[in-house]
Amino acid sequence: MRFATTVISALMLFLASPLAWAEERVVPGSTAELQLSFSPVVKRTTPAVVNVYAQRVAAVAQGNRFFDDPFFRRFFGDDGSFGRPRERVQNSLGSGVIVDPAGLIVTNNHVIANGTDIKVVLADRREFEARVLLADERTDLAVLKIDVPDEELPALTLGDSDALEVGDLVLAIGNPFGVGQTVTSGIVSALARTKVGVSDYQFFIQTDAAINPGNSGGALVSMKGELIGINTAIFSRSGGSIGIGFAIPTNMVKTVVATAESGSDAIKRPWLGAELQDVTSDIATSLGMARPEGTMVVSLHPQSPLAASGLRRGDVILAIEGKPVENAQELGYRVATTAIGSNTIVEYQRKGERRETQVTMVAAPETVERQDTQIEGRNPLAGAVAANLSPAVADELGMPANTEGVAIVKLEGGPARRFFKRGDIVLEINGVMIDSVDALRKVLESDARLWRIAIDRGGRIMKLAVGG
Repeated sequence: MRFATTVISALMLFLASPLAWAEERVVPGSTAELQLSFSPVVKRTTPAVVNVYAQRVAAVAQGNRFFDDPFFRRFFGDDGSFGRPRERVQNSLGSGVIVDPAGLIVTNNHVIANGTDIKVVLADRREFEARVLLADERTDLAVLKIDVPDEELPALTLGDSDALEVGDLVLAIGNPFGVGQTVTSGIVSALARTKVGVSDYQFFIQTDAAINPGNSGGALVSMKGELIGINTAIFSRSGGSIGIGFAIPTNMVKTVVATAESGSDAIKRPWLGAELQDVTSDIATSLGMARPEGTMVVSLHPQSPLAASGLRRGDVILAIEGKPVENAQELGYRVATTAIGSNTIVEYQRKGERRETQVTMVAAPETVERQDTQIEGRNPLAGAVAANLSPAVADELGMPANTEGVAIVKLEGGPARRFFKRGDIVLEINGVMIDSVDALRKVLESDARLWRIAIDRGGRIMKLAVGG
């Protein structure tokens, strides 16, 4: 008996050894196994991936300070052509994915931003003019439309990006460096990446499939041949692929496509009306949590749907619709992929007890009229568009819901581009407090020789003085 026990023990040790596992590897037993390939998936998916070309006109400075001198202008002419910015046509190249046989195409917003002439080239090399149905800077997604009469174009089905797991095989399809349509393979390296910094909604699929410049807007597809992401960015020190690429999940793409199909040119997103803080190790310990997870409510706007559902300051949101939430960025993504008016289950912790409540998703309210106003005249703000801040405007700009005052919501040229950024809050001009667009317009009507302006830029007070 003792001998039998010894033999069994020795056999178990052998099976656990690397040698035993190595001997389990087998040689392919058929020609079919030798010819395993991604080719069937590639054939189904590549016809739906297109090239996107966009032209934009940019002002380019001549870069010679001597042409500002009247002496030189006397000889070379004073028609304003010397030393002045000249317009130059710039071209951008990206990729796109047909998601509807009627000619609906998804790409990255940064591929077509400010484009005046956008063309789409199909896989069969036919070229079409495209019009922009929706361009969303916050998600870095855009939806284009091409008209191909009496023809259904090959389109990809939008898969469920939440069903992805780390290690799944994926293919990246696009037009890197303009060399032509290219397919690369890899795996899902990570999910829910939240510190990429290329859009407001930080929740990306990470892959080691080679993604390079020109791949932006292209397809990340699963082995089912479904679209599961739009390739958007890479981490690189050289400009080329080093195996760290990021894609926007299709569950976010679906919300943008649905908005475009509805005929709207702007996305209305659900709003929580909450200031949130990620749970650190120290916070988790102080709250009696086993590990850092979720995001803590720091403050709530009076009209917040979370407040209406019973949440309070200090509660930690742990999950939404059964999906765990690790940080504020992940919660923002989950909320953005829900529909306004829908009832959503939110799980949270209060005083060590796990609870849940139903939250009705609402749009951010416009508590004051925004009064979008294009600034004109001889002043440093000329070329900016200003608006009264409300929760709706603050949400667009990524500010806390209770932010008040007047903010710059757009820069369309003029001297404002030199001094200001989108999201700057104008606090004071020449000693006058600015609390509304009307107050801003009134103070800018004066013919000042010197403009002293105070602004709030991301919580930092900045002051500048500009000659009139």
